[in-house]
Amino acid sequence: MPVLDRQDDVFILDIGDTENRLHPDWIASVNALLDEVEKGDGPRSLVTVAQGKFFSNGLDLDWVLANTGQAEEYVSDVQRLLARMLTFPVVTVAALQGHAFAAGAMFSLAHDFRVMRRDRGYWCLPEAQIDLPFTPGMSALVRARLTAQVAHEAMVTARRYGGYDAVAAEIVDASADATTIRAAAIDMARDQTAKAGPTLGTIKARMYAPVVEALREKVTLPI
Repeated sequence: MPVLDRQDDVFILDIGDTENRLHPDWIASVNALLDEVEKGDGPRSLVTVAQGKFFSNGLDLDWVLANTGQAEEYVSDVQRLLARMLTFPVVTVAALQGHAFAAGAMFSLAHDFRVMRRDRGYWCLPEAQIDLPFTPGMSALVRARLTAQVAHEAMVTARRYGGYDAVAAEIVDASADATTIRAAAIDMARDQTAKAGPTLGTIKARMYAPVVEALREKVTLPI
């Protein structure tokens, strides 16, 4: 399960060492840890990390299939987490040491900045390939955080972007090797700790107001 650590003014949220799918218990745990960061005092920023092959492999589709009556509320909870991260009142950096797929890729987009491992792992929105349409809120998030052409390519073709390609497409802000990616993300976050506070949250909320509104709408799924 996710855990929270701190290095000086940088909080480090480790989201796990498995596929880190967005199971309801995982979402609750992440929200509880974000509460701790948000209630903190003074300069601070947040780095989200993971371990192993995956940063996050997206929705827990096995749970959805086993709990179809709760699926819409579950996806709504996912979207509320995306909206929260998008407007979080500290600067956030995602360190993508492994694959970031589907809602896991969107979770990375909800961070302010991203650093991706350059030699292994893909960033991908596979929804067109797996016959699963984007919700309006998720579509709005992708279109707001990527250039129009890259958003179109990523959503329509389900292209898998490696580290170098993701930097070139401006999906991520920097790349690093396996031994330095976490340190690179922490360094990026450390430079922004003085920005933490309600004003930053307001700036983000106003900047992404249409996206946040779409993410907070009730989800209707074709199940």
